[in-house]
Amino acid sequence: MNKSELIDAIAKHADISKAAAGRALDAAVNSITGSLKKGDIVTLVGFGSFYISKRTARQGRNPRTGEAIKIRAAKVPKFRAGKALKDAVN
Repeated sequence: MNKSELIDAIAKHADISKAAAGRALDAAVNSITGSLKKGDIVTLVGFGSFYISKRTARQGRNPRTGEAIKIRAAKVPKFRAGKALKDAVN
């Protein structure tokens, strides 16, 4: 499912226009992104949690040349599925 298909599904299930569903989806994504930038955890009970994990700096190899390169430390967003979502999928 891509973004436009998700907007269509939201519009259908919530009985709102596609434009309103698009604005709602964009607002939700922007709110989650903003909270993660601040370092907060976003928990949707029954669905799951979005959080930031720190990846340490490490040595890597350029696959084309084989030379060693430094990979910088980074913050990466992660998602942990909730019990209800896990149960619905299985």
